[in-house]
Amino acid sequence: MSKRISSFALMLTLAIGIIGFSGCSGVSEEKMAELDALRSEVKALDKEVGSLKAEKAAIEREIAEKNAKLDQCAKEKAETKKNLEKLGL
Repeated sequence: MSKRISSFALMLTLAIGIIGFSGCSGVSEEKMAELDALRSEVKALDKEVGSLKAEKAAIEREIAEKNAKLDQCAKEKAETKKNLEKLGL
């Protein structure tokens, strides 16, 4: 009787193992298509990120140039004011 139970338990374990293992046998074509679509989307988003980073860098350079011009104008204004004070105007 014990031998029958252990044989049954072994068969049951093998059956469960086969069923569980067969579920992990591969990826369906539908899943592969979904994965390819996601990869394409990631590539497109990476490209967009690169473009936006380049645009950000260009805007930051433009801001730096304008700030430099503002600083120069402030210096010239202060110098002009100082010169006018020397003249007594």
